[in-house]
Amino acid sequence: MPGPQPRGDRAATQAERAAAYRARRKATAADVPAKPPVVIRYRRPAARRSRPQQWADAVQTLADLLDHFEEWRNKLPSSLENSATAEALDAVLELRCHVEDLQAAELPKGFGRD
Repeated sequence: MPGPQPRGDRAATQAERAAAYRARRKATAADVPAKPPVVIRYRRPAARRSRPQQWADAVQTLADLLDHFEEWRNKLPSSLENSATAEALDAVLELRCHVEDLQAAELPKGFGRD
């Protein structure tokens, strides 16, 4: 006859087998660490800026960076006036006229609003 051998003098009933199963599950569940709490991550809202506003923000970022590089160049000690760092900063600062051209650029408005 298939199935496990009885543990006592008679075979266990369905209720006894279910109770034993629940007890085994409860014992093994105590050994397993608890699951970490669920973390809910919210999506960031999409950028709703227009293209001309994105352009203006990007060009302003470039201008701000050039200002920081110019500060850095002005604060260099005299021992580094002819160094590779000073030359690299001078090369970057030569781009200021291009950034000014970018700021002055007139962007198309599109959709017949030109």
